[in-house]
Amino acid sequence: MSYQSYADIIIDISHENLDKTYQYAIPKEYESSAIIGAPVVVPFGLGNRTINGYIVGLSNEPKIDIEKIKPITLVIEGAPVIESHLIYLAYWIKESFGGTMNDALKTVMPVKKAVKIKEQRRIVLIRPLEELKQIYEEQLKKNNVARVRILEALLKNGILDYDKTLKGLNISRPVIRWLLDNEIIQIDSKQLYRNPIEEQSVTHTKVTLNSEQKRIVEHIIRDYNEGKRYTYLIHGITGSGKTEVYMDIISEVIASGKQVIVLIPEIALTYQTVKRFYERFGERISILNSRMSDGERYDQSLRAKKGDIDIMIGPRSALFTPFKNLGLIIVDEEHEGSYKSEITPKYHAIEVAKKRAQLTDSFVILGSATPSLESYSRCISGEYKLYTITKRAKEANPPKVWIVDLREELKQKNRSIFSRKLKELIEEKLSNHEQIMLFINRRGYSGFVSCRSCGHVMRCSHCDISLTSHVNSKLLCHYCGYEERMPNTCPACGSKYIAAFGTGTQKVEEIVRREFPEARVLRMDTDTTKNKGGHQRILSAFAKHKADILVGTQMIVKGHDFPLVSLVGIIAADLSLYAGDFRASERTFQLLSQAAGRAGRDAIPGEVVIQTYHPEHYSIITAAEGNYEEFFGQEMLYRRLMQYPPAAHILLALVTSKEEEKVERAVTHVAEALKEYIITNKLSSQIIGPAPAGLAKAKDIYRRVIYIKDEDYDLLVGLKNYLEGYFNYSGQFVGCNLQFDFNPMSTY
Repeated sequence: MSYQSYADIIIDISHENLDKTYQYAIPKEYESSAIIGAPVVVPFGLGNRTINGYIVGLSNEPKIDIEKIKPITLVIEGAPVIESHLIYLAYWIKESFGGTMNDALKTVMPVKKAVKIKEQRRIVLIRPLEELKQIYEEQLKKNNVARVRILEALLKNGILDYDKTLKGLNISRPVIRWLLDNEIIQIDSKQLYRNPIEEQSVTHTKVTLNSEQKRIVEHIIRDYNEGKRYTYLIHGITGSGKTEVYMDIISEVIASGKQVIVLIPEIALTYQTVKRFYERFGERISILNSRMSDGERYDQSLRAKKGDIDIMIGPRSALFTPFKNLGLIIVDEEHEGSYKSEITPKYHAIEVAKKRAQLTDSFVILGSATPSLESYSRCISGEYKLYTITKRAKEANPPKVWIVDLREELKQKNRSIFSRKLKELIEEKLSNHEQIMLFINRRGYSGFVSCRSCGHVMRCSHCDISLTSHVNSKLLCHYCGYEERMPNTCPACGSKYIAAFGTGTQKVEEIVRREFPEARVLRMDTDTTKNKGGHQRILSAFAKHKADILVGTQMIVKGHDFPLVSLVGIIAADLSLYAGDFRASERTFQLLSQAAGRAGRDAIPGEVVIQTYHPEHYSIITAAEGNYEEFFGQEMLYRRLMQYPPAAHILLALVTSKEEEKVERAVTHVAEALKEYIITNKLSSQIIGPAPAGLAKAKDIYRRVIYIKDEDYDLLVGLKNYLEGYFNYSGQFVGCNLQFDFNPMSTY
């Protein structure tokens, strides 16, 4: 019998078997229902035993001898099971973001690799007590001491823990076998789940919402009850109580029998966040994070699939929790770059959340004090619904913000990392027994070069982003490859104080201890939090006022609430402002706003000191004023001028190889093919490069990049598909690899 189409099918969904697909023929009657993700029944093995599987690929060509290909027995129709839904989602991710189907499947499927299931075995009495007493008397007379011991225990308690009984009563397995053979007991087992959450008290406390918060909850729940499914953006200033709004909406959704996923940046997934949800919802919540074992992660997936939990809280990977009745996905701190995957497929969690919501009749809530330009643009265009919270939840006043010009400090012979204003305020807060947070942003730091006298920054004349300092006194643009020599003096003012800019948390901590010897100091960065529980230990100590000053990176400014913090010092705003990336101003605004939001969240008034060489920059001025709309307007002018997202989209093509000659030849061919395709199809796409990647060589792998800009995202997807086909089937790229990244969150 001849067939027109074929399906690639996985038999067992586990990490070990996702790479093992088997091709089956699709009978004519199933051609319309045999879609990606569909559950099927197929003959398997030499005996052709029937077994379930899932379609993960379709083609019109047989991969092996057609005589050896078996037909699908049945395509199971009806309500799709969770695996089918996630497999289709994986297919959509592959199509939309690049990579292989196996890459996408391993992204969406829960961990299931070499995970030992924890079980509790029990010895259960199945005879009446009167009969057991007779058996006990008989064994006592026969002096069978081991049997007597366990029978005595069964008389006291009809159910015994198997392992504890064998060990504690010194019972051998033949004794258990005798009990089983005589039908006195049975052995049952139940699965034990590893619980990543320490048991806490459940108060079910509900905070009274203010008028702004109530309005948002009422409007969103009304839409939900009317069957309307939108994507919402809640733009609430820091300390405005967005979490309370989330929890009220969650209560309504789970009361309707649905389940909820709450995405939080990993860095903000702290004991404070979990504690608040646990106090409200109890054991019906669970968490995922990177520090959990495979066993813990797998158990939470099983609990979710069985319906034992209603709410999953976690970073990007929690998006794929196998809930059967998903109703809501919340993405808190939606502006965070960590929602973009750094490994293939390089998907963005917000886009995938919207797709999963569409597939499951769910809705999406995004929340941030500093929304991404992409999300806010979609509110303006009407694609998202926008709600704004302008007041702090505890009626606290916004902090007073001081902008300090470090150029003036240098003129006054102050070469310390602390400005005079910051030092004065630190001393004042310490004398008042209040707490201080000192923030140093190392993220995104890439060695930009600036003048400490006038503030001039060396920038690319073609891309308007800062040049990056490299070895051999070279300054390089990570977008177009433009390079120039490191100047000896500032080209703007002639000063000799021009150099690569940067410092670190450890250096700041040392200076703090030296300048303020009476202060108790804690440091929080990747080094001090690398061990399990590191975040919680430091934050808990600071919350209990076991330290006066907390020095840290961006992880200290994410969602934490410390009532005694009255001063936040931002040591060097310029570290993120000139990070060789078109999003540098946006990240600076977000970080400064988030950091400022840690001060004065309760009764004690807050103050913030922003130290910068560019006090006139709009991202710093608007962050100090808390004026998001003004920042958005200014930044969008720049994005439109330079055709950067969200004014346009960017597709990055990364070509890699172990051989430099091969990677150069490959990237040249790819660029030429790309240009020819654009000309032939009369497209207006703009090509930048090819050029060496920012990290031109890593682990002996050479890296080259091409950037393609266009206002039409779907057109870029088409270009990606064309390049994939050209690269994979032309036969001239052996030893090379091609990866894609849509709207990359950082330079390569």
